[in-house]
Amino acid sequence: MTLIDRNLHIRAIDTYVDPTVPRARAIITHGHSDHARSGHGAVLATADTIAVMKTRYGEDCAGSFQAVAFGESVVIDDVTITLHPAGHILGSAQVLIEHKGQRVVVTGDYKRLPDATAQPFELIKCDLLVTEATFGLPVFQHPDPKAETARLLRSVEANAERAHLIGAYPLGKAQRVIRLLRDAGYDAPIYLHGAMVRLCELYEERGVALGDLRLVMETSKAELAGKLAVGPPSALKDVWSRRLPDPVLAMASGWMSVKQRARQSGVELPLIISDHADWNELGETIAETGAGTVWVTHGREDALVYYCRKQGLNAEPLNIQGFEDDGGEGEE
Repeated sequence: MTLIDRNLHIRAIDTYVDPTVPRARAIITHGHSDHARSGHGAVLATADTIAVMKTRYGEDCAGSFQAVAFGESVVIDDVTITLHPAGHILGSAQVLIEHKGQRVVVTGDYKRLPDATAQPFELIKCDLLVTEATFGLPVFQHPDPKAETARLLRSVEANAERAHLIGAYPLGKAQRVIRLLRDAGYDAPIYLHGAMVRLCELYEERGVALGDLRLVMETSKAELAGKLAVGPPSALKDVWSRRLPDPVLAMASGWMSVKQRARQSGVELPLIISDHADWNELGETIAETGAGTVWVTHGREDALVYYCRKQGLNAEPLNIQGFEDDGGEGEE
C-alpha cells in the first residue's frame, strides 16, 4: 500500500492523520488528545471537532482550520479525502482516502451502538482498513448501555439518603451518560464538577440537549442527598467528593467489565458504558468493509491481528502510542 505509510502519513499530499507531534498538515479524527493536539500548521476536521479543539486548546491551537462536513469530498492534488461518522463522540470521523483506485479508511476511535451525543457510525468499503483495538480481546462484549443506565437509576432509588458520583471522562463520556439518563426519563437536576462545565456547554451549543445541569460547588451538601453528580474519574478520590453526602461511587467505562479495575478504583457501582467498539463490533466492521489488508492500532493489537490472519487477511499492528488519553477508556 503506497498511499499511506505506517505512521499514517499520506505521502502524495504530505499530510498525517492524527499525528502525535506537530505537523504542517494534519487530518484530525476527533477531539481526544491522543488523536488531536495543538501545534499543527493546517488542520482538516469536522466543525464539531474543530470546536472541541478550540475549547480545549485555545482559538489559535493550529495555524489554520478547514471544516469539512460528513460526506463532503476534498480533493488535494489527485487525492480525495472524505470524512464519515465514527460514532465515538461528537464530530468524530473516519477518514476515507482515495487515490488511483486505492481506498483506505482510518477509523480513529469508533463505536456502532446508537448514541444521541454522536453522529451514528457509517460503514465504508475499502481496500485497507486502519482500525482501533482499544477493546480488542474476546472478553470485551459490552452490554446495552440502557440496561446499565437502568441499574444506576435503581441504585439512586434504593439509596435516597446518599448521593451518586459518576466518574466519567469530561469529553464525550460525561455528555453521553447525562443524555442516557435524560432518555431514560430522569429529568431532575444533574450536578457537575467544574471540570465538566465548558464541554457540556459546548455540546449544548452544538445541539445536544443535556437538561438541567448545576454545579456541585454551588449546592449545599444536604441538597445533594439522593442526587446524581458527574465528575472526572480523578474526582472519585479527591477531597472535592466530600461535598457529597456518603456518595455511591460509580464509574462509566468499558474497563468496568474488568472487576480488578473497579476494585482498584474503589468503585461501588461499575457501569460498563463504552465509547469504543467491542470485540464483536471490531470483527463485524473488519468483515463488512471488505478490506483485504488491516492495520491495527490504539489498543490490543496482537489479538485482533491474530484474528484477522485466521480470516485470511493481511494484518499488521502499527503500535502507534497515544501521548495522553483515549477518551478516558485507557486511563480508567
